[in-house]
Amino acid sequence: MAISSKLYCDEDADALVSWGMEDAVGEVCADDCIPTLFPINGERFRSLLAAEAGYMPQSEYVSRYLSGSLDITARQDAINWILKVSEFYRFHPLTAYLSINYLDRFLSLNALPQQNGKKHGVGSWTMQLLSVACLSVAAKMEETHVTLFPDLQIFNPEFVFDPRTICRMELLLMSALRWRMRALTPFDFISYFGAAIILSDDGSVHPPPFSRSADLILSTHRVVDFLGFRPSVIAASAVLCAASEVHNSPATYDSSIFDHLVSKEMVSECRQQMEEYLIDTCPIDRRGMTGGPSRKAPSAFSTRRLAGAAAP
Repeated sequence: MAISSKLYCDEDADALVSWGMEDAVGEVCADDCIPTLFPINGERFRSLLAAEAGYMPQSEYVSRYLSGSLDITARQDAINWILKVSEFYRFHPLTAYLSINYLDRFLSLNALPQQNGKKHGVGSWTMQLLSVACLSVAAKMEETHVTLFPDLQIFNPEFVFDPRTICRMELLLMSALRWRMRALTPFDFISYFGAAIILSDDGSVHPPPFSRSADLILSTHRVVDFLGFRPSVIAASAVLCAASEVHNSPATYDSSIFDHLVSKEMVSECRQQMEEYLIDTCPIDRRGMTGGPSRKAPSAFSTRRLAGAAAP
């Protein structure tokens, strides 16, 4: 097989949505609110809903952490590192989300090699190499200015990899994910749900700040329970939580948009977990919330399961 054919990607880009989509109507508000999309394109939205499950980790992935066959501490450290580097370089939230999505999808399909007959732990060089490759590929997908390999490896990493090694890991990662790198994420859905939030008596629409919704979406990576929810459900829950939190009142919504596009029961369950584990863990942030990150990170597992390693 020729090299060019190995690099061929058969993904249908038309089935995906991005922030720069040409048919989006409306603009990002000056106060950082979620961009609205009018009218709601039901056919396009349904196509996104039909495709989103294909960009999630395998169904047994969470149970492997619960059983101990995968190291939750190693995953937590990898996520913390990805989020810290993304914040340092001011990457778009989608870049950080994609990085962790790649990580989870890869680990759900492949077992990293063991060292000395032991499972990979916190200081595993293979886990660190995979994290660098995931962030590098995501940055190439989403960022206009790509950070060089040596500059990505910051915050005192235990191992430093040369560009050739990282490139080889990138190829392994993309091959394992079948070159489907433009994954569907909650960020592909939040503009739809933002357009459905109603917070005033006259029924006018008031989308919540994008920054707070994005913060909640990224925080779901710290609790493995959220791996069981589809991106659309996470998006709907984040928008509802952000709207209620910022405006200090329960958010209502246009049921014709929410109830006919996502499972009301799943959104209710996901929203409850967000309020309990991503918001209630830091009550001080609920007063006068301006969209900044939480001061106290949730544990890797919800308290109803197994306590994981707390993020720094």
